[in-house]
Amino acid sequence: MQKPRRLKGHKDTVTCCIASRDRPGIIATSGEDGCICWFDMRCKDVVFTMDLDNKPISSICFKPGNENVVYASSGAEVMFFDVQMASSWKQLGTYSFNKEEINQVTCSSKSSFVAAADDSGDIKIIDVQQQCLYKTLRAGHTSICSSVQFLPWRPWEVITGGLDTKLVLWDFSKGRQCKIVDFGRPDASSQSNAGQCLNPAFVHALVIPEVDMLDNSGKICVVARGDGVVDVLDIESDLAASNSKSSTKSSKGCGGSKKPTTTAETLDQHRGKRFSLDYTLGGHTAAVSCVSFSLFGERGKFIISGGNDSSLKVWDCSKHLVDGESSSSTSSDILRQNIQLSKKVNWLCTTPTDSENIIVCDTSKVVKVYSVT
Repeated sequence: MQKPRRLKGHKDTVTCCIASRDRPGIIATSGEDGCICWFDMRCKDVVFTMDLDNKPISSICFKPGNENVVYASSGAEVMFFDVQMASSWKQLGTYSFNKEEINQVTCSSKSSFVAAADDSGDIKIIDVQQQCLYKTLRAGHTSICSSVQFLPWRPWEVITGGLDTKLVLWDFSKGRQCKIVDFGRPDASSQSNAGQCLNPAFVHALVIPEVDMLDNSGKICVVARGDGVVDVLDIESDLAASNSKSSTKSSKGCGGSKKPTTTAETLDQHRGKRFSLDYTLGGHTAAVSCVSFSLFGERGKFIISGGNDSSLKVWDCSKHLVDGESSSSTSSDILRQNIQLSKKVNWLCTTPTDSENIIVCDTSKVVKVYSVT
Protein backbone atom coordinates (compact mmCIF):
# COMPACT_ATOMS: atom_id res chain seq x y z
CA MET A 1 0.00 0.00 0.00
CA GLN A 2 1.46 3.36 -1.06
CA LYS A 3 1.86 5.61 1.96
CA PRO A 4 0.13 8.90 1.19
CA ARG A 5 0.89 12.41 2.24
CA ARG A 6 -1.75 13.60 4.73
CA LEU A 7 -3.31 17.07 4.59
CA LYS A 8 -4.99 18.11 7.84
CA GLY A 9 -7.36 21.03 8.32
CA HIS A 10 -10.92 19.72 8.42
CA LYS A 11 -12.82 18.75 11.54
CA ASP A 12 -15.25 16.40 9.78
CA THR A 13 -15.53 14.25 6.64
CA VAL A 14 -14.04 15.81 3.49
CA THR A 15 -16.53 15.85 0.61
CA CYS A 16 -14.83 17.43 -2.40
CA CYS A 17 -11.48 18.64 -3.73
CA ILE A 18 -10.30 20.77 -6.64
CA ALA A 19 -6.81 21.51 -7.95
CA SER A 20 -5.70 24.76 -9.52
CA ARG A 21 -4.56 24.63 -13.13
CA ASP A 22 -3.18 28.19 -13.07
CA ARG A 23 -1.25 27.71 -9.82
CA PRO A 24 0.12 24.13 -9.71
CA GLY A 25 0.23 22.82 -6.18
CA ILE A 26 -2.74 24.83 -4.89
CA ILE A 27 -5.55 22.59 -3.61
CA ALA A 28 -8.97 23.48 -2.17
CA THR A 29 -11.08 20.99 -0.22
CA SER A 30 -14.56 21.18 1.29
CA GLY A 31 -16.12 19.28 4.13
CA GLU A 32 -19.13 18.51 6.25
CA ASP A 33 -17.62 20.86 8.85
CA GLY A 34 -18.68 23.81 6.66
CA CYS A 35 -15.11 24.76 5.79
CA ILE A 36 -13.10 25.19 2.62
CA CYS A 37 -9.43 24.52 3.31
CA TRP A 38 -6.66 25.78 1.04
CA PHE A 39 -3.38 23.91 0.76
CA ASP A 40 -0.12 24.77 -0.98
CA MET A 41 1.73 21.52 -1.65
CA ARG A 42 5.02 23.34 -1.03
CA CYS A 43 3.93 23.90 2.58
CA LYS A 44 3.34 21.42 5.37
CA ASP A 45 0.16 22.86 6.88
CA VAL A 46 -3.12 24.29 5.64
CA VAL A 47 -2.60 27.82 4.25
CA PHE A 48 -5.96 29.19 5.35
CA THR A 49 -9.51 28.10 6.05
CA MET A 50 -12.84 29.61 4.98
CA ASP A 51 -15.46 28.91 7.65
CA LEU A 52 -18.99 29.06 6.21
CA ASP A 53 -20.87 28.92 9.53
CA ASN A 54 -21.00 25.14 9.90
CA LYS A 55 -22.98 24.61 6.69
CA PRO A 56 -21.90 21.24 5.21
CA ILE A 57 -20.46 21.79 1.74
CA SER A 58 -21.26 19.17 -0.88
CA SER A 59 -19.33 20.48 -3.89
CA ILE A 60 -16.89 23.20 -4.99
CA CYS A 61 -15.50 24.37 -8.33
CA PHE A 62 -13.33 27.12 -9.77
CA LYS A 63 -14.56 29.68 -12.26
CA PRO A 64 -12.64 28.84 -15.46
CA GLY A 65 -10.37 31.68 -16.49
CA ASN A 66 -10.52 33.31 -13.06
CA GLU A 67 -9.62 30.93 -10.26
CA ASN A 68 -9.95 33.72 -7.70
CA VAL A 69 -13.68 32.99 -7.92
CA VAL A 70 -14.91 29.78 -6.30
CA TYR A 71 -18.44 28.32 -6.26
CA ALA A 72 -19.64 26.13 -3.40
CA SER A 73 -22.91 24.28 -2.84
CA SER A 74 -24.36 23.96 0.64
CA GLY A 75 -27.87 22.65 1.20
CA ALA A 76 -30.04 24.14 -1.54
CA GLU A 77 -27.77 27.16 -2.08
CA VAL A 78 -24.86 28.00 -4.35
CA MET A 79 -22.46 30.50 -2.82
CA PHE A 80 -19.62 32.20 -4.65
CA PHE A 81 -16.53 33.85 -3.30
CA ASP A 82 -13.61 36.05 -4.26
CA VAL A 83 -10.53 34.38 -2.83
CA GLN A 84 -7.19 36.18 -2.68
CA MET A 85 -4.70 33.52 -1.68
CA ALA A 86 -3.19 33.96 1.79
CA SER A 87 -4.67 37.39 2.18
CA SER A 88 -8.46 37.59 2.20
CA TRP A 89 -11.73 36.17 0.94
CA LYS A 90 -15.23 37.53 0.71
CA GLN A 91 -18.60 36.17 -0.31
CA LEU A 92 -19.82 37.76 -3.52
CA GLY A 93 -23.34 36.35 -3.47
CA THR A 94 -25.72 33.42 -3.16
CA TYR A 95 -28.02 31.67 -5.62
CA SER A 96 -31.12 30.14 -4.03
CA PHE A 97 -32.88 28.65 -7.04
CA ASN A 98 -32.74 24.97 -6.07
CA LYS A 99 -35.52 23.52 -3.93
CA GLU A 100 -33.61 20.54 -2.52
CA GLU A 101 -30.07 19.69 -1.51
CA ILE A 102 -27.48 20.25 -4.23
CA ASN A 103 -25.13 17.37 -5.04
CA GLN A 104 -22.84 19.04 -7.55
CA VAL A 105 -22.12 22.54 -8.82
CA THR A 106 -20.10 23.18 -11.98
CA CYS A 107 -19.23 26.14 -14.19
CA SER A 108 -19.16 26.21 -17.99
CA SER A 109 -15.81 26.55 -19.76
CA LYS A 110 -16.68 30.08 -20.92
CA SER A 111 -17.75 30.99 -17.35
CA SER A 112 -21.17 32.11 -18.58
CA PHE A 113 -23.31 29.56 -16.72
CA VAL A 114 -23.33 27.58 -13.50
CA ALA A 115 -25.25 24.31 -13.18
CA ALA A 116 -26.51 22.87 -9.88
CA ALA A 117 -27.94 19.32 -9.70
CA ASP A 118 -30.13 18.46 -6.71
CA ASP A 119 -31.98 15.69 -4.88
CA SER A 120 -35.28 16.38 -6.67
CA GLY A 121 -33.68 15.40 -9.98
CA ASP A 122 -33.78 19.00 -11.23
CA ILE A 123 -30.82 20.89 -12.65
CA LYS A 124 -30.74 24.68 -12.37
CA ILE A 125 -28.82 26.54 -15.06
CA ILE A 126 -27.79 29.97 -13.74
CA ASP A 127 -26.71 32.89 -15.93
CA VAL A 128 -23.80 34.32 -13.95
CA GLN A 129 -23.57 37.52 -15.99
CA GLN A 130 -27.25 38.41 -15.64
CA GLN A 131 -27.38 36.90 -12.11
CA CYS A 132 -30.63 35.11 -12.96
CA LEU A 133 -32.06 31.63 -13.35
CA TYR A 134 -31.62 30.83 -17.03
CA LYS A 135 -33.40 27.46 -17.20
CA THR A 136 -34.67 24.59 -15.09
CA LEU A 137 -34.01 21.12 -16.51
CA ARG A 138 -36.57 18.71 -15.13
CA ALA A 139 -38.37 15.44 -15.88
CA GLY A 140 -35.13 13.86 -17.07
CA HIS A 141 -34.44 12.08 -13.79
CA THR A 142 -36.96 10.27 -11.60
CA SER A 143 -34.60 10.22 -8.63
CA ILE A 144 -31.65 12.18 -7.23
CA CYS A 145 -29.50 13.95 -9.83
CA SER A 146 -26.00 13.26 -8.56
CA SER A 147 -23.82 14.89 -11.18
CA VAL A 148 -23.73 17.48 -13.97
CA GLN A 149 -21.10 18.60 -16.48
CA PHE A 150 -21.07 21.05 -19.38
CA LEU A 151 -19.76 19.92 -22.77
CA PRO A 152 -16.98 22.42 -23.61
CA TRP A 153 -17.20 21.74 -27.35
CA ARG A 154 -21.02 22.08 -27.39
CA PRO A 155 -21.72 25.39 -25.61
CA TRP A 156 -25.48 24.79 -25.11
CA GLU A 157 -25.36 21.23 -23.83
CA VAL A 158 -24.93 19.59 -20.43
CA ILE A 159 -24.88 15.96 -19.42
CA THR A 160 -26.30 14.69 -16.13
CA GLY A 161 -26.36 11.45 -14.19
CA GLY A 162 -28.69 10.23 -11.49
CA LEU A 163 -29.62 7.54 -9.01
CA ASP A 164 -32.30 6.39 -11.49
CA THR A 165 -29.43 4.74 -13.48
CA LYS A 166 -29.84 7.31 -16.27
CA LEU A 167 -27.39 9.50 -18.13
CA VAL A 168 -29.17 12.41 -19.85
CA LEU A 169 -27.84 14.79 -22.49
CA TRP A 170 -29.64 18.15 -22.51
CA ASP A 171 -29.89 21.18 -24.76
CA PHE A 172 -30.20 23.70 -21.95
CA SER A 173 -30.97 26.59 -24.30
CA LYS A 174 -34.28 24.84 -25.01
CA GLY A 175 -34.65 23.12 -21.65
CA ARG A 176 -35.08 19.72 -23.24
CA GLN A 177 -33.54 16.27 -23.17
CA CYS A 178 -31.71 15.17 -26.31
CA LYS A 179 -30.51 11.66 -25.49
CA ILE A 180 -30.83 9.18 -22.63
CA VAL A 181 -28.68 6.21 -21.67
CA ASP A 182 -30.35 3.94 -19.12
CA PHE A 183 -27.76 1.73 -17.45
CA GLY A 184 -30.56 -0.13 -15.70
CA ARG A 185 -31.81 -1.70 -18.93
CA PRO A 186 -30.91 -5.39 -19.48
CA ASP A 187 -29.05 -4.62 -22.71
CA ALA A 188 -26.99 -2.00 -20.87
CA SER A 189 -25.60 -4.54 -18.42
CA SER A 190 -24.83 -7.22 -20.98
CA GLN A 191 -21.81 -5.31 -22.28
CA SER A 192 -20.18 -4.78 -18.93
CA ASN A 193 -20.59 -7.98 -16.92
CA ALA A 194 -22.48 -5.81 -14.49
CA GLY A 195 -23.40 -8.69 -12.19
CA GLN A 196 -20.14 -8.10 -10.34
CA CYS A 197 -21.88 -6.61 -7.32
CA LEU A 198 -25.45 -6.37 -6.11
CA ASN A 199 -25.79 -2.58 -6.28
CA PRO A 200 -27.86 -1.03 -9.09
CA ALA A 201 -26.03 0.82 -11.87
CA PHE A 202 -26.67 4.24 -10.31
CA VAL A 203 -24.67 7.08 -11.82
CA HIS A 204 -22.64 8.44 -8.91
CA ALA A 205 -20.37 10.75 -10.89
CA LEU A 206 -19.30 11.64 -14.41
CA VAL A 207 -16.52 13.60 -16.03
CA ILE A 208 -16.03 15.28 -19.41
CA PRO A 209 -12.57 16.12 -20.81
CA GLU A 210 -11.52 19.73 -21.08
CA VAL A 211 -10.73 21.15 -24.51
CA ASP A 212 -6.96 20.77 -24.13
CA MET A 213 -7.40 17.05 -23.34
CA LEU A 214 -9.37 16.10 -26.45
CA ASP A 215 -6.35 15.02 -28.50
CA ASN A 216 -5.63 12.32 -25.91
CA SER A 217 -9.10 11.45 -24.68
CA GLY A 218 -11.46 12.15 -27.56
CA LYS A 219 -14.93 13.57 -26.97
CA ILE A 220 -16.01 11.09 -24.35
CA CYS A 221 -17.99 10.90 -21.13
CA VAL A 222 -16.72 8.73 -18.28
CA VAL A 223 -19.32 7.44 -15.84
CA ALA A 224 -18.85 6.10 -12.29
CA ARG A 225 -21.52 3.47 -11.69
CA GLY A 226 -22.95 1.95 -8.55
CA ASP A 227 -22.38 -1.61 -9.78
CA GLY A 228 -18.61 -1.10 -9.89
CA VAL A 229 -18.30 -0.36 -13.60
CA VAL A 230 -16.55 2.65 -15.13
CA ASP A 231 -18.28 3.30 -18.46
CA VAL A 232 -16.64 5.24 -21.30
CA LEU A 233 -18.99 6.62 -23.94
CA ASP A 234 -17.99 8.37 -27.15
CA ILE A 235 -20.44 11.25 -27.23
CA GLU A 236 -19.96 12.17 -30.88
CA SER A 237 -20.38 8.67 -32.33
CA ASP A 238 -23.39 7.95 -30.16
CA LEU A 239 -25.05 11.17 -31.25
CA ALA A 240 -24.15 11.05 -34.93
CA ALA A 241 -26.65 8.38 -35.93
CA SER A 242 -29.60 10.10 -34.32
CA ASN A 243 -29.07 13.85 -34.62
CA SER A 244 -31.52 14.00 -37.52
CA LYS A 245 -34.33 12.94 -35.21
CA SER A 246 -34.00 16.01 -33.00
CA SER A 247 -35.50 19.33 -33.99
CA THR A 248 -33.05 22.24 -34.01
CA LYS A 249 -35.59 25.03 -34.22
CA SER A 250 -35.59 27.02 -31.00
CA SER A 251 -34.57 30.42 -29.74
CA LYS A 252 -32.03 30.92 -26.97
CA GLY A 253 -32.61 33.20 -24.01
CA CYS A 254 -33.72 33.48 -20.39
CA GLY A 255 -37.14 32.08 -19.53
CA GLY A 256 -39.10 29.90 -21.89
CA SER A 257 -40.64 26.53 -21.26
CA LYS A 258 -39.20 24.53 -18.42
CA LYS A 259 -40.60 21.29 -19.80
CA PRO A 260 -38.92 19.13 -22.44
CA THR A 261 -40.29 20.06 -25.86
CA THR A 262 -39.55 16.73 -27.52
CA THR A 263 -39.24 13.13 -26.48
CA ALA A 264 -35.60 12.26 -25.97
CA GLU A 265 -34.27 9.21 -27.74
CA THR A 266 -33.02 6.34 -25.59
CA LEU A 267 -29.70 5.32 -27.07
CA ASP A 268 -28.98 1.83 -28.30
CA GLN A 269 -26.48 0.53 -25.74
CA HIS A 270 -24.47 -1.27 -28.43
CA ARG A 271 -24.09 1.67 -30.79
CA GLY A 272 -20.90 3.68 -31.09
CA LYS A 273 -17.58 3.15 -29.32
CA ARG A 274 -18.75 2.67 -25.77
CA PHE A 275 -16.74 0.32 -23.59
CA SER A 276 -16.63 -0.63 -19.93
CA LEU A 277 -13.84 -0.88 -17.38
CA ASP A 278 -15.05 -3.62 -15.05
CA TYR A 279 -13.74 -6.31 -12.74
CA THR A 280 -12.64 -8.51 -15.66
CA LEU A 281 -9.99 -5.85 -16.37
CA GLY A 282 -9.03 -5.52 -12.69
CA GLY A 283 -11.67 -2.92 -11.93
CA HIS A 284 -13.72 -2.09 -8.85
CA THR A 285 -15.57 -4.69 -6.79
CA ALA A 286 -17.97 -2.17 -5.23
CA ALA A 287 -19.64 1.08 -6.28
CA VAL A 288 -17.47 3.62 -8.11
CA SER A 289 -17.87 6.98 -6.40
CA CYS A 290 -15.74 9.32 -8.52
CA VAL A 291 -13.87 9.61 -11.81
CA SER A 292 -11.38 12.17 -13.09
CA PHE A 293 -9.02 12.77 -16.00
CA SER A 294 -5.31 13.20 -15.41
CA LEU A 295 -3.92 16.73 -15.44
CA PHE A 296 -0.38 15.37 -15.07
CA GLY A 297 1.77 14.23 -17.98
CA GLU A 298 -0.21 14.15 -21.21
CA ARG A 299 -3.45 15.81 -20.11
CA GLY A 300 -6.40 13.48 -20.35
CA LYS A 301 -4.39 10.35 -21.12
CA PHE A 302 -5.41 8.56 -17.91
CA ILE A 303 -8.78 8.03 -16.26
CA ILE A 304 -8.61 7.80 -12.47
CA SER A 305 -11.46 6.16 -10.58
CA GLY A 306 -12.10 5.73 -6.88
CA GLY A 307 -14.62 3.49 -5.19
CA ASN A 308 -16.29 2.02 -2.15
CA ASP A 309 -13.86 -0.90 -2.39
CA SER A 310 -11.23 1.48 -0.96
CA SER A 311 -9.17 1.52 -4.12
CA LEU A 312 -7.90 3.89 -6.79
CA LYS A 313 -7.57 2.69 -10.37
CA VAL A 314 -5.44 4.46 -12.98
CA TRP A 315 -6.67 3.48 -16.45
CA ASP A 316 -4.81 4.06 -19.71
CA CYS A 317 -7.50 3.92 -22.39
CA SER A 318 -5.49 5.69 -25.07
CA LYS A 319 -4.87 2.54 -27.13
CA HIS A 320 -8.51 1.55 -26.97
CA LEU A 321 -9.70 5.03 -27.90
CA VAL A 322 -7.44 4.97 -30.97
CA ASP A 323 -8.07 1.38 -32.07
CA GLY A 324 -11.65 1.06 -30.85
CA GLU A 325 -11.16 -2.67 -30.25
CA SER A 326 -11.90 -3.79 -26.71
CA SER A 327 -11.43 -7.46 -27.60
CA SER A 328 -7.68 -6.93 -28.00
CA SER A 329 -7.33 -5.11 -24.68
CA THR A 330 -6.17 -6.86 -21.53
CA SER A 331 -6.03 -5.69 -17.93
CA SER A 332 -2.28 -5.17 -18.24
CA ASP A 333 -2.84 -2.92 -21.26
CA ILE A 334 -5.52 -0.76 -19.65
CA LEU A 335 -5.11 -0.85 -15.84
CA ARG A 336 -1.95 1.17 -15.36
CA GLN A 337 -1.95 1.21 -11.55
CA ASN A 338 -4.03 -0.06 -8.65
CA ILE A 339 -3.66 1.74 -5.31
CA GLN A 340 -5.23 0.20 -2.22
CA LEU A 341 -6.57 2.68 0.32
CA SER A 342 -7.70 2.36 3.92
CA LYS A 343 -11.13 3.97 3.44
CA LYS A 344 -13.87 4.46 0.85
CA VAL A 345 -13.45 7.32 -1.63
CA ASN A 346 -15.79 10.30 -1.55
CA TRP A 347 -14.08 12.39 -4.23
CA LEU A 348 -10.78 12.80 -6.04
CA CYS A 349 -9.00 15.18 -8.38
CA THR A 350 -5.64 15.36 -10.13
CA THR A 351 -2.95 18.03 -10.26
CA PRO A 352 -0.69 19.15 -13.15
CA THR A 353 2.48 18.10 -11.30
CA ASP A 354 4.90 15.19 -11.79
CA SER A 355 4.38 13.85 -8.26
CA GLU A 356 1.78 14.20 -5.50
CA ASN A 357 -0.72 14.38 -8.35
CA ILE A 358 -3.81 12.54 -7.09
CA ILE A 359 -5.80 14.14 -4.26
CA VAL A 360 -8.27 11.87 -2.46
CA CYS A 361 -11.14 12.76 -0.13
CA ASP A 362 -12.13 9.61 1.72
CA THR A 363 -14.64 9.11 4.50
CA SER A 364 -12.26 10.67 7.04
CA LYS A 365 -11.36 14.28 7.83
CA VAL A 366 -7.82 13.91 6.45
CA VAL A 367 -7.09 14.48 2.76
CA LYS A 368 -4.68 11.96 1.20
CA VAL A 369 -2.20 12.69 -1.61
CA TYR A 370 -0.79 9.98 -3.87
CA SER A 371 1.77 9.96 -6.68
CA VAL A 372 1.42 8.40 -10.11
CA THR A 373 4.33 8.60 -12.53
